[in-house]
Amino acid sequence: MTSRMKIGLFSSTIDGSLDGVVADAARAERDGFSSYWVPQIFGPDALSTLTVVGREVPRIELGTSVIPTYPRHPMMLAQQALTANAASGGRLCLGIGLSHKVVIEDMMGMSFDKPVRHMREYLSVLMPLIEKQNVSFSGETYSTHAGLGIHGASKCGVVIAALGPQMLKLAAGMTDGTLTWCTGPETLRTLTVPTITEAAKQLGRPAPRVVAALPVCVTSNVTDAKERAAKIFAVYGQLPSYRAMLDHEGAAGPADIAIAGSESEVFERIASLEGIGVTDFAAVEFGATPEESAATRAVMKKLISR
Repeated sequence: MTSRMKIGLFSSTIDGSLDGVVADAARAERDGFSSYWVPQIFGPDALSTLTVVGREVPRIELGTSVIPTYPRHPMMLAQQALTANAASGGRLCLGIGLSHKVVIEDMMGMSFDKPVRHMREYLSVLMPLIEKQNVSFSGETYSTHAGLGIHGASKCGVVIAALGPQMLKLAAGMTDGTLTWCTGPETLRTLTVPTITEAAKQLGRPAPRVVAALPVCVTSNVTDAKERAAKIFAVYGQLPSYRAMLDHEGAAGPADIAIAGSESEVFERIASLEGIGVTDFAAVEFGATPEESAATRAVMKKLISR
């Protein structure tokens, strides 16, 4: 029997303060959500934040969405992740990704060369350490021969922000699955889910986790919500990896894959993702008014108990 799709949330704090994230995660837990995801962009460090959240909020799964790999050596990331997992009593899901060429090369001055090779070698170091084993690996970009000893740490889940076929196959072979963003239902149905699922099957691996994140707003004014989504999420329509997913979907921009509408429309559109093979849905709530925010949260809570 297929497991029911789990319902989670992306962090919705406006001020980005540590107290704000703790309060937001605590509310998500009280509301019954299965997971709470903190992004790693240009604000606070996600793993540091979740180390604190894990001590304050006792039950909900905590995830990073996502940690860019290039700036952190995989051994250092394993140390950070295992420490955060120990602090939360084993509730961390480590979401990692390549980030984007404009961030890694233009902003950080690092090479974004051969991203698939980079991720494969990165995981070759990271995963044994996450699994509490010593690693002995020599590749073209990473060479690591070491082990870690972190008291109270246990293995944490790992998912990749995998969008294209090569990264999806890598996720299937080396991690627990994928975490997508700006990937619409048709792309999930025709590309994401079948590619990662078939790859895992061919390798004799467990069925992968597919965490899909999309903007969500319950509203009586869809036109305004779409216009707002176009502004809020504009950058994602310009970054090549997300642009490719939008093109695959036939979407002009992020507004076209935002889930906006009445309570019943939003409920049905999210619920339908389960039939596609999405194992977890994570909402990025973007209500413009207290009424829209309350209505959006109410539908998300209704999805939990469907």
